[in-house]
Amino acid sequence: MNPLHMKKRKSAASALQTYRRPALGLLGFAVTALLAYALIMPHRFASAEAYPVKGFDISHHQGDVQWTKISPRAYQFVYLKATEGGDFKDTKFQENWLQAREQGFHVGAYHFYRLCRDGSIQAQNFIETVPKKEDALPPVIDLEYDSQCINTYSKEQLLKEIQLMHDRLMRHYGKQPIFYISKTFYNIVLAGEFKETPLWVREYQGKPELKNNPDWLFWQHTNQGQIQGIPKTVDLNVFNGTQKQWNAFLLKNGLKINETVAKKAEK
Repeated sequence: MNPLHMKKRKSAASALQTYRRPALGLLGFAVTALLAYALIMPHRFASAEAYPVKGFDISHHQGDVQWTKISPRAYQFVYLKATEGGDFKDTKFQENWLQAREQGFHVGAYHFYRLCRDGSIQAQNFIETVPKKEDALPPVIDLEYDSQCINTYSKEQLLKEIQLMHDRLMRHYGKQPIFYISKTFYNIVLAGEFKETPLWVREYQGKPELKNNPDWLFWQHTNQGQIQGIPKTVDLNVFNGTQKQWNAFLLKNGLKINETVAKKAEK
């Protein structure tokens, strides 16, 4: 997902520099070729195709979205960036929230957590921005490694601050929050913690693999998706389960099932 201040990604070619070693004949060439394939070839979409329930997430970075051109049958869930840190509110959130709901999408909101700010302040920012709707997807807290802020709190203090926001959102919205996580942040900070909190994993090089192998709910498998109606590339996600399991998840969280999609899944 997109923080307020974007950092440019390294190109595949520059990333490959990390793996370069003195040539070792044919073996060295073969290893280099395999690494180049893994970094460059666009194989990410295929590994997610087996999951029937697909969705996407956006922020103001995607620009003006033409919601009428996007099918709620093709994308059964949408998450919108609402807030970041203690005071930033996404400039497109309210517009996207209203229009996506009008088009019949299952919609939720996410908060980009700043490791430098208190959890209670960030929770308040989200609550002030995101309406409390029974038919909305559970709130999401986006937790990612930030080298500039990671040392603001000790690990124990950081976990307490995250717990404050988690509990505040759960009380206010009446739904179990979800953690969107990067592998680095999870393995360093969250592994073994918040065992009842569902995980949404960002992993672009294959299926999610985390320390201690926890279950995951959503998988963001690429940030280079193309959807008609969205002018820029977009994050694509899948739900870890069948259509029937997705329907059960919706009902558990107070949302209605798309009957057309549900009947198709039963065939």
